[in-house]
Amino acid sequence: MTAPTSPRIDQHPDILALRAHSEETTTTPAAQAVEALALLCGVYLAASPWIVGFNGFTTLAINNLITGVAFACLAGGFGSAYERTHSMSWAALGIALWTIITPWVVSGHAFITAAVVSNVVVGAVACVVALALARLGVTNVRRSRH
Repeated sequence: MTAPTSPRIDQHPDILALRAHSEETTTTPAAQAVEALALLCGVYLAASPWIVGFNGFTTLAINNLITGVAFACLAGGFGSAYERTHSMSWAALGIALWTIITPWVVSGHAFITAAVVSNVVVGAVACVVALALARLGVTNVRRSRH
């Protein structure tokens, strides 16, 4: 006698509807622009020590490299699997806020104006992008419930 098989969770109608709504949300030009800007923010943050010229300050340079790669990876996740990663936009917001305060926290003082300006500007843009990504997720969840 064989045991009755239960349907797989990935075939549940609510999961399928949520995926369809996520797909619909991420295919809009606005969502794709936000994702692209997020990816660019991460790449710029990672490369900023060499672009701006503060790569001699190893601690800040390594910090920017790591946080930039993390932010870019989060942005890449949003683009490829939004239905499973949209809630991580809050982690992206945390990285963005960290980027803003890093020049003072890591070094103990603001040592290069260019580094401070670069981090504050890219951090502010990343905050806006992360909040926009979070809003896309909230909008998507609200639409899927109605």
